[in-house]
Amino acid sequence: MSPDTLLRLVREQLDDDQAGDVVVVDLSGKSSIADYMVIASGQSTRQVGAMTDHLLELFKKNGLKGAKVEGRSRSDWVLVDAGDIVIHLFRPEVREFYKLEKLWSVDLPESVETSSAASIA
Repeated sequence: MSPDTLLRLVREQLDDDQAGDVVVVDLSGKSSIADYMVIASGQSTRQVGAMTDHLLELFKKNGLKGAKVEGRSRSDWVLVDAGDIVIHLFRPEVREFYKLEKLWSVDLPESVETSSAASIA
């Protein structure tokens, strides 16, 4: 499966799961770890865990083997390494703390910026 097809499937699944503030970082030519990094938020540990489970089911259904998962036990920040795509699923507070988008010079979604400004005030 091509990275672009996999990205489309991941985005559709995250949309179905009502993930918030989905950001896609194109890593082509920037990093050898993956072609894309996807960052998304879930409103609770339960939602982050469910999104993780649904992605793993999606990969299995489409014949993608060997996806690795880190952080599933706490579900505050879950990393899913699907080879060509690395997916970070966060609870909003954890995402705001780490600000992965800034590491890759990607604009933060407006709702993340708003929560950052509110926590400073």
